[in-house]
Amino acid sequence: MRRTRKSPLSALLARLAALVALVVLGALCPSAAQAAEEPGTRATGLHISDGRLVEGNGNDFVMRGVNHAHTWYPNQLGSLADIKAQGANTVRVVLADGHRWTANTASDVADVIAQCKANRLICVLEVHDTTGYGEDSAAGTLDQAADYWIGLKDVLAGQENYIIINIGNEPWGNTDPAGWTAPTIAAIQKLRNAGFEHTIMVDAPNWGQDWQGVMRANAQSVYAADTTGNLIFSIHMYSVFDTAAEITDYLNAFVSAELPILIGEFGGPADQWGDPDEDTMMATAEQLDIGYLAWSWSGNTDPILDLVLNFDPAQMTSWGQRIFNGANGIAQTAKEATVFGSGSGDTQAPTAPGAPTASAVTASSANLSWTASTDNVGVAGYDVVRVSGGTETKVAASTANSVTVTGLTANTAYSFAVYARDAAGNRSARSATVSVTTADTPAGSCSVGYRVVGEWQGGFQGEIAIRNTGTSAVSGWKLAFTFANGQTVSNMWGGTPTQSGGSVTVTPASYTHTIPAGGSVTVGFIGSKGATNAAPTAFTLNGAACVNG
Repeated sequence: MRRTRKSPLSALLARLAALVALVVLGALCPSAAQAAEEPGTRATGLHISDGRLVEGNGNDFVMRGVNHAHTWYPNQLGSLADIKAQGANTVRVVLADGHRWTANTASDVADVIAQCKANRLICVLEVHDTTGYGEDSAAGTLDQAADYWIGLKDVLAGQENYIIINIGNEPWGNTDPAGWTAPTIAAIQKLRNAGFEHTIMVDAPNWGQDWQGVMRANAQSVYAADTTGNLIFSIHMYSVFDTAAEITDYLNAFVSAELPILIGEFGGPADQWGDPDEDTMMATAEQLDIGYLAWSWSGNTDPILDLVLNFDPAQMTSWGQRIFNGANGIAQTAKEATVFGSGSGDTQAPTAPGAPTASAVTASSANLSWTASTDNVGVAGYDVVRVSGGTETKVAASTANSVTVTGLTANTAYSFAVYARDAAGNRSARSATVSVTTADTPAGSCSVGYRVVGEWQGGFQGEIAIRNTGTSAVSGWKLAFTFANGQTVSNMWGGTPTQSGGSVTVTPASYTHTIPAGGSVTVGFIGSKGATNAAPTAFTLNGAACVNG
């Protein structure tokens, strides 16, 4: 029986439950509700939904394909056409980051992607230099692999519909893989912080076979650490999985928990490595609608694992016959990605937008404009990102080549850049950046009302209403005032106090972060006092004086 999606009724109930939770959460903690409404930027291309890999249009995509040893045989990209001709919809391409083998350059990787797209194959790109390292060095090699991907960002950007990034191949060998979780999370988050929205694939420890169950035990925490939820796990099934019970038990554990998984490598003759049961692997993958990628097309260091000999599909091995033409083989089960359409799918990304220029910069907003991109079909829109070191944060979107970015903090430096995208989901390379420093909050654009709500011996409750009387929103504000009678703030809501002597500075809570034009926020607090409890006589907001009263 095939794995099925949640029923419409259960999906509706789940959405209603989430909505109720969001409302309750918003009442208790507005900042948490906002976070629930606005998760990390979701991928527009291949992504995970309900534990399954889907395309940007929401259609299921089940990987059926093979591995290709490109790093060792760089002149054999023409065989991608042969792989496609055998019915595959995916190819996993071996690359190197320079740690063990000569690094594949950006132009080479761009050519790999272009050839995959030309042959209508989804392309899984993986770094093989991490293979078999022990715990300490594996963390370093995974980190280096993440740096390698970041160095290829201009090549990979805009290809989310067509490629999956397999961070590193089998990063733990026979040493204790207990440290797999933290370095794997760190590598994932490094890529997300650099702005990568692609589906990320991670391999299991123990030469990819997880014979100690480390990935199985920690997959949920690793998956939860990826704020985009766009992560898939890869198990390599060789000698550990030589019975149907072992195969189905492992894969079902992930599927039942709605954790995305595929068989990233498997293969060999019946008497290889403890007689692994590849036919059961393929049958189980087909039953559960999960992907599989056979090792390996040709040129493998162990020829007995080749699907074809000498990169010639006319010399197909017995293993090749099984993987392509068996009962649950690729020719019978693979479906082409719908992003390729009926043969005229748009795979060309727009050109990079011109460097943005800034105008009308206020304390909380800035107008950005740029030279429009061009595209073979047409530009659908633009995404504006804030750039901070290696981190990107999407801040605005526009269908025109200009936008107003709002919600900025006064007297703060920002760096912005722009991507173009087309209707097929292809994204351009990033534009050059523009630096913007917002203005100070104008003097006289605020007023503050201070009152004592109640008093008791040695203490009191106070309230401060901050009103924005200006014409633009104020975000990330800082309120300052001075107590004259030795009062101290012991507890505050709506803001965070810092006090030195009688001088108090208040910064906002997440839910009071922005004061809209003409609007106000209120901060309450508990304080201690002596015999006298005079109100402060002057207030400043972001260094500018406010009207008192």
